Order: sequence, then structure tokens, then C-alpha cells
Amino acid sequence: MRAIDWRAAIWAGIVAGIVATALQIVLWAVFGHPLPETLYRDARFVAAIVLGQDVLPPPASFVPLVFSVATLVHFALSIAYGIAIAMLVLRRLLLPGLIVGLLFGAALFAVNLYGFTALFPWFAAVRDPITFAAHLAFGATAALTYRLVSGTGVE
Repeated sequence: MRAIDWRAAIWAGIVAGIVATALQIVLWAVFGHPLPETLYRDARFVAAIVLGQDVLPPPASFVPLVFSVATLVHFALSIAYGIAIAMLVLRRLLLPGLIVGLLFGAALFAVNLYGFTALFPWFAAVRDPITFAAHLAFGATAALTYRLVSGTGVE
């Protein structure tokens, strides 16, 4: 029985968090969302989990504290979710692992944007195909990164 590689699981979450965010920014640009305002808005949404709703009002501008807290929360959650995905793909071949990662991403989208909105209703504003695509990318990237970093490869 193979044990989880914690280092690989943490890296899987970090890499997936970066890739998902990069994809989201690219898709915002492609589909005409205002940048960097959309990124700043989402940073406020995430930071408000910790700092409270006072950080939500417009304008969607760069505020170092808000952006720093949002980044810390984003990567803390990314690492936690990366560990969860690693546990799910630990004993799977590449393709089934990628499918599990995609399904995890879809489930994470549902939980984050339909479940957690009971506590953080402002996240309802980002229930859209771009956010869904970013969640799918997160899951698949975490699954693939775990396999590569843990040394189980892409067989």
C-alpha cells in the first residue's frame, strides 16, 4: 500500500492554485472582463472570508492588505484541496486520476459557489463558466502534479 507523499501533495495544491488562477485571468481577458479590476474584485471576495464584509465595497482596486490576505487564503485552501486530491489519486493510473481530479474540481465548484454562499453570499457573483473552468483546471492540475512530483509518473 502506497503512502501519501506530503511534499508532492502540497506542491500539487500550490501548482494547481497558480495554474487555475492564470487560466482564469486569461479567460477573463479573452471574454472581455475588465482587468485588473476583476482580479481585485475576486481578491476582495476571498479576503472577506477572514477580514469581514468591510473589504467588499467598490472600487475594486489594489489594496496590499486585502491582496495579501486573499493570497494566503487562496494558497492555504489550494494546499488543503491538493492534499485531498492526492489522497484520491494516490493509487490510480494517470487517466483515472485526471478524471478524479476533474470531478473533484467540479464538486469543489459546487461546494464553494453553492454551499459556502450560505456563509459568504458574495461568492454567488462568480458562479460562471470561467470560474467553473478554473475549478476543473485546478483538479486536473493537482492530480497531474501530484503524480509527477511524487515520482509515480504519467504511466
